Amino acid sequence: MKNRVVITGLGVVAPNGVGVAKFTEALKNGTSGITFHQQLKDLNFSCQIGGIPNISEALQSKYFTDLQLRGFNSSGILYGCIAGIDAWKDAGFNVNTESELDADTGLIFGTGTSGVEKFREAIYKLDEGNVRRLGSTVVLQTMTSGVSAYLSGILGLGNQVTTNSSACSTGTEALLMGLERIQHGKAKRMLVGSCSDHGPYVWGGFDAMRVMTYKHNGSPKEGSRPMSATASGFVPGSGAGALVLESLDSALKRGATIYAEVLGGAVNSGGQRQGGTLTAPNPTAVQHCIVKAMENSGVVAHDIDVINGHLTATSKDGLEVENWTKALHRKGNEFPYINSTKSLVGHCLAAAGAIECVASVIQLKKQFIAPNINCEDILPEIAALVHFEKIPQQKIETTFNTIIKASFGFGDVNACVVFKKFTL
Repeated sequence: MKNRVVITGLGVVAPNGVGVAKFTEALKNGTSGITFHQQLKDLNFSCQIGGIPNISEALQSKYFTDLQLRGFNSSGILYGCIAGIDAWKDAGFNVNTESELDADTGLIFGTGTSGVEKFREAIYKLDEGNVRRLGSTVVLQTMTSGVSAYLSGILGLGNQVTTNSSACSTGTEALLMGLERIQHGKAKRMLVGSCSDHGPYVWGGFDAMRVMTYKHNGSPKEGSRPMSATASGFVPGSGAGALVLESLDSALKRGATIYAEVLGGAVNSGGQRQGGTLTAPNPTAVQHCIVKAMENSGVVAHDIDVINGHLTATSKDGLEVENWTKALHRKGNEFPYINSTKSLVGHCLAAAGAIECVASVIQLKKQFIAPNINCEDILPEIAALVHFEKIPQQKIETTFNTIIKASFGFGDVNACVVFKKFTL
């Protein structure tokens, strides 16, 4: 029999709020974290807006020593460590570099890129013949598993420690990987999440693809428009989300606060067939992922109260909602409430799944549905499928039991997870 798995800690570094308390208020109030960035304009970007978390030097110093910060230049690792440490503390654990090795706890923390700015810095030094001046941490800051290496060392985690990478579905996939490990008794706890760097060297490729909006450089907070008829591409974002997953037995024994239960989920690929490509989803595979996630969670379609979608403010939003209606066999007034956290933070790339999982769990725990901003003009093909009231424009306070979260990534990969309000 599989172990029941619950969430006992949360941490988040988002463009509209660093820390669970600030992020929760931003979700409730529909506060956007999208701002204009002069650097993007100076580099001739079409899209000159983005979501970057506000991290002061004073805040950094609460998480890293002066020695660790010397020569440090990796925003993704910074965000991931802050979110991970916050989640660990939120779960009731201390951070002590002299602690005993914790063999019962592991870490799966994903990313897409790591230390791009540090890598660029290193390239210039190498080109100038200054290889001996690269510093001793350049490898750690630029390797993909840098975030898991930093975090596991800070916390002393001795179970499986690794980094996954599956584009926009990375964070949701990491959660499901950690879930399986606890369900099968291979760990008591898993710290899971994902992070993403910010800046032109991460976002430039997307600007070149013309998939980011260029119409809101003068009105950044109106730029991220999932499900809107006037959406013109996604807004890039960055940050990190982290969750402590724990077996129910372990959580109850130590009297931990329980945010929600993770019922189950599914990951799959569309194989770039049946309309799926490197950058577009195979609809059949998306629907199959949603259906399998429910089957693996022991729920049926009418048990789903809220959807936190992938919904990026691109041309595929209508197709995503259509896929939800087909997978759930629910339309119009029978459709669940649906929202997109990206309307508030932009598309945080590899960090998106984790940040949005945190947003989903907060809504479930606090019993509210966060608003979608910038979609008063709902896309006609969505309006034909889903009743207007199911796409809330303002916060809704209501009682609900389940929320389903999905992430769909480049490479035609999918991940879907079901969270439930915790009851014994």
